[in-house]
This record gives sequence, C-alpha cells and structure tokens, in this order.
Amino acid sequence: MSNTLIIARREISSFFNSPMAYIVVSAFLLISGYLYFSSIFLIGTASLRSFFSLAPLLLVVFVPAVSMRLISEELHSGTLELLTTMPVRDTEVIAGKALAGFSVMGAGLLMTLAYPMSIATIGDLDWGPVIGGYVGLLLCTAALIGIGIMASSWSRNQITAFILALMIGLAFWLFDKITFFVPAGLGRILEYLSIDFHFRNIARGVIDTRDLLYYFSLLLISLVIAVLSLGRRHA
Repeated sequence: MSNTLIIARREISSFFNSPMAYIVVSAFLLISGYLYFSSIFLIGTASLRSFFSLAPLLLVVFVPAVSMRLISEELHSGTLELLTTMPVRDTEVIAGKALAGFSVMGAGLLMTLAYPMSIATIGDLDWGPVIGGYVGLLLCTAALIGIGIMASSWSRNQITAFILALMIGLAFWLFDKITFFVPAGLGRILEYLSIDFHFRNIARGVIDTRDLLYYFSLLLISLVIAVLSLGRRHA
C-alpha cells in the first residue's frame, strides 16, 4: 500500500508541475460552468439538470486527457524499465497511477460543488439527487480512469492512448443511445453496458448495488488488463 501511495504522490506532483493538469481542469470547469450558468441565464431555472445531463460526456472527453500519459510517458521515456526493477509490483504501479488520475479529476469535480451551493443560497435545494449525481460522477470518473490507463498501457504514444480511451469511453456512453435500432434482447444488454444509463439511475438519488457493481467491475477489468499488458512488456 505504501508503494501505491508513493507512486500516486509522484504522479500528482508530476501533473501539477506541468501545465497539463491546469489546462484540463480549467477547460473542464469552463465547459461545465457554461452548462450550469446557461440554465440560469438562458432558461431562467436555477438547476443542475443541464450540468448533470452532459457531465458524463465531459468526463468521457477529459478523463483520457489526464490518463493518456500515465503509462505511455513511462514507456516512451524508458523509465518504466527502471520502475519495474525496483521492489514494486505491477499492481502497485497501476493502482498508484489510477489513484493519481482519479485524484486530479476528483479535484476538478470538487470545484464544481460551487454550483449546488450557489443554488442553495437562492432557494431550497433537494440534496438527494445532487449527492447521487456527484456519487455517480465519481464512479464514472473511476471507471473511465481505468479505461484510460488500460489504453495508456497499450501505446507509447500519448495521443494514440488518448484516442483509444476516448473511443472506448464514447462507445460505453453511446450504448444506451442505440437501443432503438437493435433487437430488444440486445438492447437490454447494451443498456446495461452504458455508463450514462447507470449514472442516470444513481443521479435520481437512489444508489442501487447493481449500478455500483457495474462501475467497480468496469474499473477492475480495465486495471487487470493494464496490469497484464504491463507484465508482458517486461516479461
């Protein structure tokens, strides 16, 4: 566990010692802020509906920008070989990098708490769906970080890793959007595989164990594949 935390701290420090983290988090806040304030000034409703409706899609785009460098940079620079010669397991390397990526995006989500707090100052706010929405976004972030690290372990090129993670994440976001075009049985499978479908369930304020199992399974499977990919590279 100590090795995992050491790697996580190293990655977080590396993020914030470069402009990448500031650019990604700032862009995420800028776009999410637009979604929030547009509902107030354009629609005239103090609501988080616009923000929560598109926040999973924003994460699909921005999480790969954070995760793309986590393994790819190590592969490109050759520091992965040095890292794996140290008394640290592949699972600790992957877990530490996942924790770092989740922390960076989690910090961005934490800053958006200003939105519900500002609404609460205007009038009564039902905190149940708000809490559910943020729990859902954190779970989405964790699953997408897993996908991003998996993609990053497949390529030495950060842009390639970004595109792979974006395509996979976008596919999981789109699954429940195409159920009208497929047979009912396949439609139910695609609906269950959709990140957005499970997010909407949690965002209603009701946290179902099936939704939690989905996100944790997606995260675990992605990280296991990343560990196996890492193992093959220095076998």
